[in-house]
Amino acid sequence: MEDQKRVEVSVFQKPKKGNYYCGDSYFYLETNHTFICALADGLGSGEFAKESSQLVVETIKKYYKEPIKQILRRCNEQLLGKRGVVLGILQMDFESDEYYYTSIGKISLITVTEDSIKTRNIPQAGYLTGYERPYKIVRNKLKSGMTFVLFSDGVTSEDISSMPIVGEDMESITNSFAELYTGDLEDDTTIIAMKVT
Repeated sequence: MEDQKRVEVSVFQKPKKGNYYCGDSYFYLETNHTFICALADGLGSGEFAKESSQLVVETIKKYYKEPIKQILRRCNEQLLGKRGVVLGILQMDFESDEYYYTSIGKISLITVTEDSIKTRNIPQAGYLTGYERPYKIVRNKLKSGMTFVLFSDGVTSEDISSMPIVGEDMESITNSFAELYTGDLEDDTTIIAMKVT
């Protein structure tokens, strides 16, 4: 019998107007003891942006068991000679009840507790392009009922702030964005809503 999932996930993604390819790529996976979610946005847009972001995601799929620091190093190695990416990685450890998060460039994370305490993790400036660069890893307590919203720079802070998040199921959150972004978009847009159940 399959273990019940601890994290409810819903995703909304749409490419920039005029593009077939979305330059954003994402990956999430839950195991018995951990959960990881990554969102990579290739610089620019279109096919070459997609190539770089997909390369990073494939690297994370392969090494998802490693600490974030090591994953970042491996992603950087893959980007030599490629278009750069901005990247956010969220890891949850169900045994220690902690989560870890890092963001380089304009990938943002908002966390909301069950009692409506909202925190926005400010991304570190820059991008990954094959060369070592400084970064920080946020470490915090993981609580049941917490909601995490990870999003690329096609989403504005105002849009996120105006959305109901507490008490919502994750599909309702992404459906709200789908309704908001029915027209042409000025940038590739990805929103990943996650809730610890």
